[in-house]
Amino acid sequence: MNWKQLISNKRLGQESRHAIRHDDRSEFKRDYDRLIFSAPFRRMQNKTQVFPLPGSIFVHNRLTHSLEVASVGMSLGNDVAHCVMKTRPELADTLFTQIGTIVSTACLAHDMGNPPFGHSGEKAIQTFFTEGKGAYLKDRLSPELWNDITHFEGNANAFRLLAHRFKGRRDGGFVMTYTTLASIVKYPFASALAEKGHGKFGFFSTEADIFCRIADDLGIIRKSADGCPAEYARHPLVYLVEAADDICYEIMDIEDAHKLKIVTYEETKRLFLDFFDEMGQNHIMQRIHDEEITDDNEKVIYMRACVINALERACVDAFMRHEDEIMRGEFSGSLIDSIDDRLVKAYRNCTELSKKRIYKSKPVLDVELSGFKIMDSLMEVMTEAAVNPQRFYSRQLISRVSSQYDISAPDLETRIMAVIDYISGMTDVYALDIYQKINGISLPIV
Repeated sequence: MNWKQLISNKRLGQESRHAIRHDDRSEFKRDYDRLIFSAPFRRMQNKTQVFPLPGSIFVHNRLTHSLEVASVGMSLGNDVAHCVMKTRPELADTLFTQIGTIVSTACLAHDMGNPPFGHSGEKAIQTFFTEGKGAYLKDRLSPELWNDITHFEGNANAFRLLAHRFKGRRDGGFVMTYTTLASIVKYPFASALAEKGHGKFGFFSTEADIFCRIADDLGIIRKSADGCPAEYARHPLVYLVEAADDICYEIMDIEDAHKLKIVTYEETKRLFLDFFDEMGQNHIMQRIHDEEITDDNEKVIYMRACVINALERACVDAFMRHEDEIMRGEFSGSLIDSIDDRLVKAYRNCTELSKKRIYKSKPVLDVELSGFKIMDSLMEVMTEAAVNPQRFYSRQLISRVSSQYDISAPDLETRIMAVIDYISGMTDVYALDIYQKINGISLPIV
């Protein structure tokens, strides 16, 4: 792959206008602004990240997480651009200089396809078809769609949200640039190959042709033969988007756990200082002392900032060390796995504590259990309505669905996808509200 071809501001749905477009404002900045001002992006403020949505203590939701990932992504992209141009000065006058904005924009979008209630929402959609009341539909749906919905994946749903032409929308969906769209696809293969990615995949069959067209235009290496389920190498910028996400969710979850008193100050301090050698640790603690920081939360914030800075620099170094492999489509794993041994060990210590103490904590499990039940119930009633649209109750339910979702389409597969689009786009609060109403638990007049 080569950088000049990989970085393209051609827009999905407006390819015919590409040659005549002249705008002083960066097309990639336009992508960024388009996401910031979009309704799906705003809705992430009411979607669970890990902990329950805040009461008296504000913890991260999908929106704040995405903004922080975008900030780290901007740094990663800018720093990699600076390093690459040292050895390839011919890229200095090309679109390559804008990869910081591209990575940051892709970071904003990376969680936009996630359903309500975090990963339990994903599992609820998957298991409704594999273990629940939707299993009977297997013989009525194509193998391609069945693979898609039984492996439902937020990353693939984000690509659909941005690229699919929903009812009443223009061709190209959000009409994003090719490079921004390619940069969010973490698992660039079809759902038939999902087990290759631990049950994950990058695009639904309904958007496979769109992804292939984009990937081929950008010169992304295709790994599958003609006639086989599509499989590509990653766009190189995906590694930076992934690294920004890895850095933020793991480190910020520890900070949130400290605020919620799930992890003590001393435990948090040890986890964060372990990222540094003795000299680095002494320097951090001396700065805290010299600046007279006495509040434990503020101390944690400063240490967390130091950790993110160290991980960002290390991921840039890892990218540059492996750039040739990445450009050949041969690099495996993540940048986080390829950083300095001390940093990897400290990062894994955070991961292990998160698995044992945070992700299995009572508040988190309560949200997952409740969220799973809500999502499963919504999938059941809405799928039943889509399968039997002629029934009275079905018509009542269908009338609640936004007109952008083609739930009245003549073919069943389109109606099933419309149900998934509708439910996955809900916020936690809205999903709960609809669940209560359709189960008669709450009434507008009460």
